[in-house]
Amino acid sequence: MVIWETIRSAWRALGANRMRTALTTLGMIIGVAAVVTMLAVGEGARAQVEGRIRSMGANVLTVRPGAPQRGPVRSGRVETLTLDDANALERLTDVAAVAPETSGSAQVEYLANNMNSSIVGTTPDYLSVRNFEVAQGANFSDLDVQGRRRVALIGSNVSETLFGGLPAVGERIQIKGISFTVVGVLAEKGDSGFSSPDDQVLVPVTTHMSSLFGNDYLSSVSVRASTEEAMPAVQAEIEQLLRIRHRLHAGADDDFNVRSQTEMLETMGEVTGTFTALLGGVAAVSLLVGGIGIMNIMLVSVRERTREIGVRIAVGARRRDVLLQFLIEAIIVSLAGGVAGLVTGYLGAQLISSFGGWETLVPMYAVALSLITSLGIGVIFGVGPARHAARLDPVEALRHE
Repeated sequence: MVIWETIRSAWRALGANRMRTALTTLGMIIGVAAVVTMLAVGEGARAQVEGRIRSMGANVLTVRPGAPQRGPVRSGRVETLTLDDANALERLTDVAAVAPETSGSAQVEYLANNMNSSIVGTTPDYLSVRNFEVAQGANFSDLDVQGRRRVALIGSNVSETLFGGLPAVGERIQIKGISFTVVGVLAEKGDSGFSSPDDQVLVPVTTHMSSLFGNDYLSSVSVRASTEEAMPAVQAEIEQLLRIRHRLHAGADDDFNVRSQTEMLETMGEVTGTFTALLGGVAAVSLLVGGIGIMNIMLVSVRERTREIGVRIAVGARRRDVLLQFLIEAIIVSLAGGVAGLVTGYLGAQLISSFGGWETLVPMYAVALSLITSLGIGVIFGVGPARHAARLDPVEALRHE
């Protein structure tokens, strides 16, 4: 009953100065809203990056060539992966598909339209390994690869830029001045990091090597394991096989590297986690400002109500009752600002998502963090003024005007 009466007394005291209470609460609202919004932006970025990586296949291993090492510095051209290496990987246990890749950049033209695009040489398995779908037409075949035919699959952005929404299948485009027949258009995939798969053109790997760029080595090899559980075993088999094929003696460094999507997810998770923590830390400064505002107003309130405090102590109120009342006032202001700031932050995150085009996600820990932090700020910044009020001399307080 004493606690409940103290809360009612604190509520009445705050209600007697509504404008001041509202302005004090506003500082907490801004601080909590800033933290929630920034955490939502950071978590949204993390979820978007993870979604893009997973969209390329959760059970995919990527083998990339590594330059030969000479002393402490790696140098030389990266020419350590070949088509024969990729064909050998297909025979490994628990390997579902293998897609060799060569890459280059070139101007793609159709009539008066043109754009600079990433030209990827690969095999038909590239679509299944990378989770691509064909929206129009069909994929090129193994016969196209064997015959070094000049056929192409184009991304959705390439199709839109060159053909403006008109049918592209069966049309002929120019890549580095060489004519290619469009056999299909890939379904839209969306941006992933620094590049968009919708801007690329896929051609048979043999055509890419012989007709377009004249190289005989691969940029990478994508390997899809049969299951995610089999990925560690598949990775070990890949490393062992390539070391044998490349005749690397014991103790020699690999001239290739194998990375899984899981490793990429972990790396990006660390990066986006740091990004989120940085945003939250910057926004948390406004919470500190809000806490200082609460302490300042509570000190003013103690000074204004010095005579009231003296009367309460004189008629029998204990000092801890006075301390508790002012502490509860600070906590009420802080918690009210925290709840209102949480709602404001959520709405702010939705506005950023709607009008800014950023993906936002308000995590559940942000809700708990906001409420706990608001309570903590109320206690930390309210206990000083409350102790000051409780320590007033009742005789001096009654004399105060």
